[in-house]
Amino acid sequence: MCSWADRVKFRYHWSSPLHYIDTPDSLCTYQYNRDCKDEDGEKGRCVAGAINNYTDQLLSYRTSIFSQANQYNLTEALLFLSHFIGDIHQPLHVGFTSDRGANTIDVHWYRRKTVLHHVWDNSIIETSEERFYDASVDDLITAIQRNITGPWEDQVPKWEKCSLNKTTCPDIYASESIKAACEWACKDVSEDSVLEDDYFLSRYPVVNKRLAQGGVRLAATLNRIFS
Repeated sequence: MCSWADRVKFRYHWSSPLHYIDTPDSLCTYQYNRDCKDEDGEKGRCVAGAINNYTDQLLSYRTSIFSQANQYNLTEALLFLSHFIGDIHQPLHVGFTSDRGANTIDVHWYRRKTVLHHVWDNSIIETSEERFYDASVDDLITAIQRNITGPWEDQVPKWEKCSLNKTTCPDIYASESIKAACEWACKDVSEDSVLEDDYFLSRYPVVNKRLAQGGVRLAATLNRIFS
């Protein structure tokens, strides 16, 4: 279900900029008013703005003005929101403008040529599945769930919380991601770098925690919307 928003990008061309945020090169910071815009400069057209928008659409089902809810396709709003909360937790979806979130940085993942963005979208997860979980995504998910209820349990309330009683807090999630992009994803990586065990073993715990945070925060957001 959560992959639907990727599949419809080629039909809903307008949605492509909603999957990411481009930040100024090398600053390693995110500011909504500065950074949340598309290539034409239209404000609010980034993944943080999309999370706010689709959260508001879903909240409209609770209003007494039913006609307002009828303005929106709430099924699509739910599908977009679920996907975008995942995207904003992938560090390179909040990356640098010049390399388009590391989509133009060619690297080798072990022997396979790819781009750094794909390493964080797919390769680290796939390699951890193969190496530690017998190529089972279900076992990977179970391990993350056990961490949420075990070693990370004390951190979960902080992950779930939104300041000022907001329903969702994409600015916090985006700030965490650009920090992780600088400290982990892009650190010591240059064009044609060969990324092997040293990179993988130090980065996959970061990926696992971002997956956990994204899942916890999606659940918390949906609970606040529908409770």
